[in-house]
Amino acid sequence: MLLGTTVNACTIILGATVGSLLKRGLPENIKSTVLQGVTLTVILIGLKMAFEAQRILIVALSLVSGGFIGELLKIEDHLNRWGQALENSWGQGDKDFARGFVSASLIFCVGAMAIMGSLESGLTGQHTTLLVKSLLDGVTSMILASSLGWGVAFSAIPVFLYQGSIALAAGKLSPLLNEGVIREMTATGGLLILAIGLNLLDSRFKIKVGNLLPALFMAALWVYLAMGWQGGR
Repeated sequence: MLLGTTVNACTIILGATVGSLLKRGLPENIKSTVLQGVTLTVILIGLKMAFEAQRILIVALSLVSGGFIGELLKIEDHLNRWGQALENSWGQGDKDFARGFVSASLIFCVGAMAIMGSLESGLTGQHTTLLVKSLLDGVTSMILASSLGWGVAFSAIPVFLYQGSIALAAGKLSPLLNEGVIREMTATGGLLILAIGLNLLDSRFKIKVGNLLPALFMAALWVYLAMGWQGGR
């Protein structure tokens, strides 16, 4: 059941290891340009996902309500503290360690492939979607780590916990995720990935993506409320 998630976590670690080794031999100007290229790709992925939206109001409500919940829970602060703790233990003076950990964790966890692939693994024992995601995440982690270092490798921990939890709970979650829900969750997740890209592009520009994570699940709730309202008319 957790084979796909385990492979995904391992490819992230492998890709980040290769990227971190490459980082040591790269001049700062090359690292900066490479990171900008990766960032533009992240922004493109986010835009492509965001354009899946068919109900803009639901996406907006999801972001507002999700952001409200995220601020109350202080998700961003918890992620940063976790990243800082890992940096203090493993970072060896790498100033980008926490940034790499938080950014990579969000990129790899936000998106339809993480959810649908985990459901597929949990329900059918097939891991095709997560294996494809593993390949993509491995390449992405290598490129990210070539600029942001070892912190990217530790994003395998939240990826394993997040996708593993969905896989284990697949039987209960699957009936709730119809086509409309997945579409609006994908669009909302696309905007979060876009925000990650904007944060990477300019460190002075800060969107609290972690605090917006509940928007993914609020999208499902708002879709069901809209379906209930339309059904009751």
